[in-house]
Amino acid sequence: MTFRMNLEGIYTPLVTPLTEDGDFDKDRLADLIETLIGKGVHGLISGGSTGENYAQTVDERLDLARFIVDRVAKRLPVIVGTGAMRTEDSVALAAGARQMGADALLLGTPPYSVPTERENALNALAIDRAADLPIILYNYPGRMGVEMGTEFLDRVGRSRNFIGIKESSGDINRVHLLARDYPHIQMSCGMDDQALEFFAWGARSWICAGSNFLPEEHVFLYETCAVHGDFGKGRRIMSAMMPLMRVLEQGGKFIQCVKHGTTVSGIPAGPMRPPLKSLNKDEKRELEQVIAVLKTTIADIKAGN
Repeated sequence: MTFRMNLEGIYTPLVTPLTEDGDFDKDRLADLIETLIGKGVHGLISGGSTGENYAQTVDERLDLARFIVDRVAKRLPVIVGTGAMRTEDSVALAAGARQMGADALLLGTPPYSVPTERENALNALAIDRAADLPIILYNYPGRMGVEMGTEFLDRVGRSRNFIGIKESSGDINRVHLLARDYPHIQMSCGMDDQALEFFAWGARSWICAGSNFLPEEHVFLYETCAVHGDFGKGRRIMSAMMPLMRVLEQGGKFIQCVKHGTTVSGIPAGPMRPPLKSLNKDEKRELEQVIAVLKTTIADIKAGN
């Protein structure tokens, strides 16, 4: 592999719009893709947990990814999520991503099995062999049960394809570790309420589900901090976004909030697939109020007020 992908900007892990029957609503997905491209995001991710991958078969995930790759038509990088409990499923997703012309993979630790660092590295290297594409690792010990520690990073570092890591541990010391000891692995913000800190430590990208419905505001923070280095203004933008971060994490209803936010933005995202259920009326109202205040406040900052 000779191509090195630079992780720059806002990458949106797409929600999966559904019909009331739970089928994929590809017309709404196409609308979302076109809206996000028009609003200036820098890349799209298919098959992440935000897209409800845990409630989809491998064939369904490949079908969605193929639709997204074809629709984007190389206007932006498309990254395909390959996280799965079984290595065989991850390998199938990785091989399919290569065949359909995806630009990179997003790879998390297999959940529930709690692999050792060596086992986790061998799993990642097997997926690398199946695709030979750039890979962004996904460190989320809160969901996966284990961390991608130094032994893991040293082992996978033997392949040049591991070009980045979405860091979602919430531990700021991990940001320090990655910035200082693993500068060859591009660090991407995966902890929304720490975006300012990630940018201050040299991250050049943010993989953020909230950009499904607030793409311009997320791009504004990235440009302010990572492009222009204006962390004074960046703190004001981040402060305006913090109430949203708190609501998104309410009671673990992160994906439900993102889907409703997308619906409020004008693109109906439909219901959730089981076992999850959509937000209730009070939760929807609270999220809508937070979004409205956020948009007004950030518009004022943009206007120089």
